[in-house]
Amino acid sequence: MKVLGKCLVLILVLCSAPVKAALDIVITEGVDAARPIVVMPFKWEGQDPMPSQISDVVTSDLARSGTFHPIDTFGLPQKGISGVTEFNTAAWANVSAEAVVMGSIKPYGAGKYLVSFDLIDLVKAQQNPAATKNDLLLDTREAVITQAQFRQYAHRISDIVYEQLTGIKGAFLTRIAYVVVEYGAKFPYRLMIADYDGYNEQMLLRSPEPLMSPSWSPDGRKLAYVSFENKKSEIYIQDIYTQVRTKITSYPSINGAPSFSPDGKKLAITLSKDGQPDIYIVDIATKALTRVTNHYAIDTEARWFPDGKSLLFTSERGGRPQLYRAYLGTGKVSRLTFEGEWNLGGAVMPDGRSIVFVNRTQGKFHIARMDLKTRFMQVLTETRLDESPSIAPNGTMVIYGTTYQGKQVLAAVSMDGRFKARLPMGQGEVKSPSWSPFL
Repeated sequence: MKVLGKCLVLILVLCSAPVKAALDIVITEGVDAARPIVVMPFKWEGQDPMPSQISDVVTSDLARSGTFHPIDTFGLPQKGISGVTEFNTAAWANVSAEAVVMGSIKPYGAGKYLVSFDLIDLVKAQQNPAATKNDLLLDTREAVITQAQFRQYAHRISDIVYEQLTGIKGAFLTRIAYVVVEYGAKFPYRLMIADYDGYNEQMLLRSPEPLMSPSWSPDGRKLAYVSFENKKSEIYIQDIYTQVRTKITSYPSINGAPSFSPDGKKLAITLSKDGQPDIYIVDIATKALTRVTNHYAIDTEARWFPDGKSLLFTSERGGRPQLYRAYLGTGKVSRLTFEGEWNLGGAVMPDGRSIVFVNRTQGKFHIARMDLKTRFMQVLTETRLDESPSIAPNGTMVIYGTTYQGKQVLAAVSMDGRFKARLPMGQGEVKSPSWSPFL
């Protein structure tokens, strides 16, 4: 078996893990380089105990983004305030932070709450103490929500804050899919989805045989994945809300690596029904196949470029696994990567200008990023067995599989490599992460 064939077997074996608790994100690097921000506890204006503290979720979101470092609120010059009208500009003159998030929560009828928040420009307040309160407001919102919507609305606030301060759309209202395996269980393989931070975890499918390669549809409603539950590889699409699933391919030998097209109407897949594994496109509605590659080497792991006109894929047609681009209109194939021993498992950035992939150098597998114009490659991780990178829809973070204390876990790294976090599970192992589109 050739090198890529061995690598494919390794990936198939590794793609599994168990779930007993929510993902626990542990920040490991990058806090010192983040931008300071204040997230004040939201003021509770009710008689009964507050159902949940929204500011705790916002604080965690901004810290996990790698961009911001929420400072300790213990020594703040003002406490118990909920909006810009109560903000004392002079009191905040020596607070080293970029902005302040503050808000209030109060009952609003049976089972409902009115949540309000202000985002205040602290830099402007310090540079221009005479600025009016309205001049200091970067954003102000309010919404009526239920108790069940507290976490969701907190993520919404985080998205607003992130976009106002960076100009980049926030990705806190997204989800991740991943495979878990609990060795020794009757149904060890489980396909899971959760909020990006691991909360609201949901099992989509369990199986006695491997499940792998989850891929989100562009609307975030469905997952394509590979299942071996019938003792062979088959590709399914499953609606995560209705649980209805459809078998897409079940050809002899390999059916693998599904990836939704940008319009959601097709899947790029790997099939070996005609010999060696090649890239095909299947029309989801008609099941009609279009062959993209026809080569004696192994071609696999296709991913779409945002315009839907070309595919990134892994091939060992040059002797070792490298990344190539196939142009669907002309059939032209060009090699993209040359640095290192292997390059495989690629993902395309949302803007289509760079790619993220697994780079093997001196026997170690790292996550790397390469600019397609300059061909400059930056290694983002330092662990030795990293795999399955998936990019956040705003292009700021990568989630991937790695090993920690001899166990397969998920990890995240910022696109500049500065910020790193680990997402360990309580038991078992976690692999094959896939970050959803914006929801």
